[in-house]
Amino acid sequence: MPLEAVEARRLYRQVADQLRSLIDSGEYAVGSRLPTERELAEQLKISRPTVREALIALEVEGRVRIRVGSGIYVTEPADAAPVPSAVIEGPFELLRAREFLESAIAEQAARVATKDDIDRIDAALVAMENVDHPGEASMVHDRAFHIAIAGCLGNAVLVRVVGELFDQRLNPYFAQLAHYFENPGTWRTALDEHRAVRDAIAARRPLAAHDAMRDHLAHSQERFAQNFGAETSAAAPAEGKRAAPSGVQPATSRRPSKKQAKSGGTRRK
Repeated sequence: MPLEAVEARRLYRQVADQLRSLIDSGEYAVGSRLPTERELAEQLKISRPTVREALIALEVEGRVRIRVGSGIYVTEPADAAPVPSAVIEGPFELLRAREFLESAIAEQAARVATKDDIDRIDAALVAMENVDHPGEASMVHDRAFHIAIAGCLGNAVLVRVVGELFDQRLNPYFAQLAHYFENPGTWRTALDEHRAVRDAIAARRPLAAHDAMRDHLAHSQERFAQNFGAETSAAAPAEGKRAAPSGVQPATSRRPSKKQAKSGGTRRK
């Protein structure tokens, strides 16, 4: 059963559905290794982040196991409560939305922030600097930082939207992805990015604040996109690895290029 080219709408769910069907049909047996992220992305003519979202969804469902540095392996399905996948946005989709929205909010915050607003931002930042990560407390203070910036605009709707988007980090797909890539080192890097946002707002530099927030959330996407598969050994057959299915149909639509994405208002790195 060949993989099929997918449409542009909610791609990661379509990819997960195709891979699940291949597993259920026996194309990939329990214990066998799936093609790498790169191979799947090339066959489906989609981005690797979309493939990653699909693999994370399957791992949360208990259909595959990701082994860092080795690859993605089919597992025996566990008897677990189903995940309501239809209502869960992918982690990269969420980060792209935040990149677009919160960059504009930070830009305006640099124009209108009061001393009390800066004090609230500073309080959240100090709390972030004195907490262990990863952990629940670090997420609470990180959320408070972003909420404090949104609060500078005096718009309760924007505060609620920023909070709701941030809270999507608690969904099982985002949490599983963070499990692989968040650690004290990435937290220190993120802290530096937060300080850059704060300093630009306090200095009343709107464009610098916009760019600092955009860069922070773009870098978050980059951190989550680091390789966790067996890319270097893709050309050599491994024990338990089945060759990728042939006969893939060419895609009729592609995701926007980086240049097109930039012209649409968000920057992907």
